Amino acid sequence: MILKTYSNPAAIQVAVVGYGGAFNMGRQHLNEMKAAGMTPIAVVELDPKRLEVARTDFPGIETYATVDELLARSAVGLVTVITPHNTHAALGLQIAAAGRHVVLEKPMALTTAECDVLIDAARQAGVVVSTYHNRHWDGWILRANEVVRSGALGEIVRIDLRMGQHGRPGDWWRSSRSISGGVLYDWGVHLLEYSLQLITAPITEVSGYAWNGYWAGQPGFPWAQDANEDEAQATVRFASGQRLNLTITQLDAAPERGFMKIVGTRATHLIDSNSAETTTPQGSGQTMVERALHPKGQGEKFYQNIVAHLTANEPLVITGEWARRPIHILDLAARSAREGRALPAVYG
Repeated sequence: MILKTYSNPAAIQVAVVGYGGAFNMGRQHLNEMKAAGMTPIAVVELDPKRLEVARTDFPGIETYATVDELLARSAVGLVTVITPHNTHAALGLQIAAAGRHVVLEKPMALTTAECDVLIDAARQAGVVVSTYHNRHWDGWILRANEVVRSGALGEIVRIDLRMGQHGRPGDWWRSSRSISGGVLYDWGVHLLEYSLQLITAPITEVSGYAWNGYWAGQPGFPWAQDANEDEAQATVRFASGQRLNLTITQLDAAPERGFMKIVGTRATHLIDSNSAETTTPQGSGQTMVERALHPKGQGEKFYQNIVAHLTANEPLVITGEWARRPIHILDLAARSAREGRALPAVYG
């Protein structure tokens, strides 16, 4: 089906589903869409108090308690979903099936099958389904791409990704496995999306590992029967022979420095939250270390690209197929951990 497009950015009327107080993400999305030239017209939120906040933030904006009401009564053309992870697939499918473009907060969904259904529904309806991977343009991955393209690292051999330390999980829905998807599904999605910009070969297999039960067994923990893993790991094999290791932990009392290490045949690039360093061997056991602060991120390009795609037919950067890749890894890792064996990727 032919993609539904617009003559100019302002003709794209937009809404958000979810205007909760945590991080004020509803307001952030509407402001970013407005800055890209689109027109905010509606908010969907269950909490009447948060709808009042939305009316104050955006005077005259339409407010609804349900997505059903929004789709029945509003002329909205693009809807961004900012709700708990386990609701993304169903809401995205409902919105796409109604012929509206849809952007889903990260992660796109919890399983590969959900991603595939979303992508197919959007294709049939002639609408975009994308995921808010604004961190695709974070300064540290922009810099890493430059270093890799320069040839300074040689060939990438492996990428090691990690987040976390020893600490009790928060008492919120992100600590529930059935709602969040598991401990890998929050920062893990970002880290995988970074890495898949650098290793572009097909995924061939994923091995998952997990440790469960420590924090769930602590007195007063609210998700005792449905807690995330205390620590989980995914090891990804690519057709190129390269590999990727992702670890998210709430058990490690002595975490390594940095959250992303790119090991190449000529040098290693280590990234932390403030800066990056490239270490190059000089012979006789000597090394040269070049350190640099991260350039400014360009996350505003996400919605700018959505607008350019819908008005000028420019290529969409974060396609549904692109957003599917990290979810496929996480889905396989969770299944692999349960089954105790590596699992093959499906068109990875």
